[in-house]
Amino acid sequence: MKQRLASGWLNLAVFLVLEIASLHMLTHNGEMQKAWLARGSHWVMGTVWGASQTVHAYFSLSTVNKQLAQENFALQEQLLQAQEKLRQLRVDSLQLVPRPGFSLTAAEVTKISRNKQHNYLILNRGYEDGVQEKSGIISHNGVVGIIDAVSAHYSFAFSFQNSDISISARLGTEGQSGLLVWDGIHANGGILKEIPLQQQYQPGDTVYTSGHSLLFPPDIPLGIAGASKIVNGATSEIEVRLFQDFSAVRFVTIVHNNAFEEIEEFEP
Repeated sequence: MKQRLASGWLNLAVFLVLEIASLHMLTHNGEMQKAWLARGSHWVMGTVWGASQTVHAYFSLSTVNKQLAQENFALQEQLLQAQEKLRQLRVDSLQLVPRPGFSLTAAEVTKISRNKQHNYLILNRGYEDGVQEKSGIISHNGVVGIIDAVSAHYSFAFSFQNSDISISARLGTEGQSGLLVWDGIHANGGILKEIPLQQQYQPGDTVYTSGHSLLFPPDIPLGIAGASKIVNGATSEIEVRLFQDFSAVRFVTIVHNNAFEEIEEFEP
């Protein structure tokens, strides 16, 4: 038994000596061999470096997403401010009393339901962050929902994917307004209702918030108009492919009309 072990170790030692010698000869006896070895070492180094970069990029995704969300929030704020200034110029030209604008709060979706007819969201902002009930929720892809209840640090909201929610929307920049609702079936499906039959449009036209609602600023792109059908011989219903992907929504902006309470006092 001892002789077999000794013989095995001897064979292994001889094999290692021959391998080292052959590698030494390869590196000293030919440019082609050197290039081959260098290429192999570079491949190993590249593979290891690429794998480490992939791992690093994966764990950096959360930081990158938050940075993008902050940039989107800043852009939305600038856009709404620019739109408010434009409305202010129009008001000044008519010598009317200007109305207050919208206040914005950045938030993150803590929980969302998507498999019901009455879907909801929970956001990580509450009244201690300045959030109020009857505020709208938007993202860079359109309308997300409406806040219904607020606690100190969280808000409960109805998702647009809710059969009880409708928002005022408009065909194109100068078209007729109607009520946009979720179609109740598709994740990105909507129906624009109560559009007069005389309204001309082309499939592919963009649908925007109309500004007739107290909850949302005007001119937020919502989706693309599709096929239409006549309802009761009086109005049209138009299919809308929404921009908002509710399966991926995470960072949102809460918008509150600063004149909501004052205007609501006039409603019966």
